[in-house]
Amino acid sequence: MLRFFVLGGLFFLLVVTVVAGSIGGLAWWFLVALLVVLLGVGVWDLVQKKHAILRNYPVLGHMRFLLEGIRPELQQYFIERNYDGRPFDRDTRSAIYQRAKSTKEEAPFGTERDVYEVGYEYLVHSTAPVETMSEAPRVRIGTQACTKPYDMALMNVSAMSFGALSGNAIEALNKGAAMGGFAHDTGEGGLSKYHRQGGDLVWEIGSGYFGCRTDDGGFDADKFAEVASGDQVRMTSLKLSQGAKPGIGGVLPGKKVTKEIAEARDVPQGEKCVSPAYHKAFHTPRELVHFLAHMRNLSGGKPVGFKLCLGSRSDFLSICKAMVEEGTTPDFIIVDGAEGGTGAAPQEYEDHIGVPLTEGLMTVDNALRGVGLRDTIKVGASGKVTNGVDIVKRIIQGADYTNSARSMMMAVGCIQAQTCHTNTCPVGVATQDPRRARALDVPSKAERVHRYQQQVVEQAMQVVASMGLSSFTELRPHMLRRNVSHGTIKSYAEIYRPLQPGELLATPPADWERDWELADADRFTP
Repeated sequence: MLRFFVLGGLFFLLVVTVVAGSIGGLAWWFLVALLVVLLGVGVWDLVQKKHAILRNYPVLGHMRFLLEGIRPELQQYFIERNYDGRPFDRDTRSAIYQRAKSTKEEAPFGTERDVYEVGYEYLVHSTAPVETMSEAPRVRIGTQACTKPYDMALMNVSAMSFGALSGNAIEALNKGAAMGGFAHDTGEGGLSKYHRQGGDLVWEIGSGYFGCRTDDGGFDADKFAEVASGDQVRMTSLKLSQGAKPGIGGVLPGKKVTKEIAEARDVPQGEKCVSPAYHKAFHTPRELVHFLAHMRNLSGGKPVGFKLCLGSRSDFLSICKAMVEEGTTPDFIIVDGAEGGTGAAPQEYEDHIGVPLTEGLMTVDNALRGVGLRDTIKVGASGKVTNGVDIVKRIIQGADYTNSARSMMMAVGCIQAQTCHTNTCPVGVATQDPRRARALDVPSKAERVHRYQQQVVEQAMQVVASMGLSSFTELRPHMLRRNVSHGTIKSYAEIYRPLQPGELLATPPADWERDWELADADRFTP
């Protein structure tokens, strides 16, 4: 390869000499400078030991890295079809942008999706549709132990922390929530000044207890009570696990802990910020339900709940047993699916750990029903909720309401560049770079968040009316169908047998019996 490099260099030198001789002047010096630079790059490529391809193909080998660098853009804009992009296809992204801008969204010529493929799902419409509901319903959250219940919208902003998102993005999301009267989950990164724009807040507390932590990283009850009692905080949520990375914590390097992030998280500026994989405030299911009750009391009687990505079914049944035995329950449970998003996580966790939302949601709904607590505890669904059909499907599968993160990011301008972990977000959404963040205009993006949520909920209401129903509470599992194999279609009532109220307490069915026996209120079962 050295021989080819030398011969190529001599040939290029000959070309430069001939061309420069004919044009002379500054052009000659420019070509000479270009030759020197290329020769320097070539020599470096030959002697460096990091990249074998550059040692074998000096100079030309850089084309490989250039093309690799722009591959995502080439794939997204020129290669992928309207319906096969990941995590969100072009049709989905376009629908979000159009709803956020309140522009025409109708699609021509029929679906591009294969309606016969295995896994395809559809809702059962009615021959006699009814009039669409006049106003969007809300879900009352709050058990008898809750003195300040909250009426939750059908679609809300899911957990995204300041630090993962820019201050401008958080501000736009909260102002949009205030305009539309829906809730905004803070994420576990603390309650920042950007959250305080008038929108209803669900304050999320993770294992780092940011915003209410002691010096050694434990839970500080006094700090929690001070923040949770604020008027803008309507509910508090304890994060047990996250869909895209269940079972692990996180580390924010000290150089990224700016003054604003330090204030929001109640940690020292410039020092490494650790979010452990486990909680220090409790260790067993029984201790968990008591800690939740403690949080509710500290907040002045506001609703309290927890979020989890389901893992072991017996683990969740252990929590159910603790709730039954102790006679205390959370006001809500948010089920996060393994397909959920994150700013950064190991690929192994994103791809291979955690239960997908459909199975997790139906398991939680069934378990609560089986222990007689489903009417007491409200269930939220979080994970790739982008349109009205998604809301209807999740309610059929066991949810009372939904949360959305990435579609709300798209409403404020996210283009799915998938550079959230690099601090180089091209539209200022997932970055802490002030120069990039200033590109995000808060007033206009807040209005887009408002319009997007409003139009998605209106679409869900229209879908329900097309099914011949006058209320979301009339939705039933048999109204959602799936192609389970070629030529075989089953409803969700056939795929997932619903438990009867109290059935687990009386006589657990055979397919639940083993997990129910393993469940223990005093330990989480591996």
